[in-house]
Amino acid sequence: MKKYKITLLRSQITFDFDNSKSLLQALEEQGIQPEYGCRTGFCGHCRTVAASGQWHYQDVPLAFIRSGQILLCCAIVDSDLELDL
Repeated sequence: MKKYKITLLRSQITFDFDNSKSLLQALEEQGIQPEYGCRTGFCGHCRTVAASGQWHYQDVPLAFIRSGQILLCCAIVDSDLELDL
């Protein structure tokens, strides 16, 4: 499985990520506690800004997201990613 570098700009944390779990779960394992609600892309509470990188969603999330925003609970990472966390 391909690994990507996730960089948290405000916390200055970088870790490897391979999509075997949600990005939200991986962040929690790093000691970061982002807001979340449903963990399914419905509520949008885990929405955050991605400064760079590529991602997609297996299913279109119901939560409203703007360009440059990512839902941490259900995004599938396609490249190294920089998050405003």
